[in-house]
Amino acid sequence: MNTGEASIKAGWTKGWGNFEKKHPKLAKWLYQIFYFFVFSMGVTVIQYLFFTFMPGLLGKELAGTEFMWPQIELEIFGVPFTWSLLGYNVLYEGGQVVIGGGLGYFISYEVGSFVAQCINFPLQRNITFKSHGNAAYQAMWYFIAWIVISLICNGFNNLWMPIAAAYVAPAVYNILVTIITGGVSMVIFFFVFKIIFPEGEAKK
Repeated sequence: MNTGEASIKAGWTKGWGNFEKKHPKLAKWLYQIFYFFVFSMGVTVIQYLFFTFMPGLLGKELAGTEFMWPQIELEIFGVPFTWSLLGYNVLYEGGQVVIGGGLGYFISYEVGSFVAQCINFPLQRNITFKSHGNAAYQAMWYFIAWIVISLICNGFNNLWMPIAAAYVAPAVYNILVTIITGGVSMVIFFFVFKIIFPEGEAKK
């Protein structure tokens, strides 16, 4: 680190220290929001990689296997599709199954989301919220929150994803899925974390 960088770092450290003393509650929120956003965006990239590449690795057989619950027939903007909370429509192009839907996409979505949360949990707990609560208790509530949020995101995604799949390329489609899913999850998860990651000693 050169002299200029050291000077900037020292100035920033001093300035932030003064701000923390004057506005401790606001400083804590800003710190938590910053690290929460950084870690959340990092795991969002991981999810995007799973959403994009894992369906292809699983192949067309799983992409062409229907797995949906419940099955409610809808049509939006002239695109007929089956809405569900779990699973995704099988996608076709020219009468042929294409990668990006069906059981293959559902598995990819859930595996990518779960792996991302396994990385996100310790980072948010230990660095963002600096929590010393009971890890098993927190992990249990984190898992429950993930299931509920996944169902919300799946239900919402299944209203627009079949339409998007009919008009945009798979890469763009997956970016939209990642941004919307990640955005909704981030907002909900931040306040969930504020509840399940309290500061202080572990619960007895």
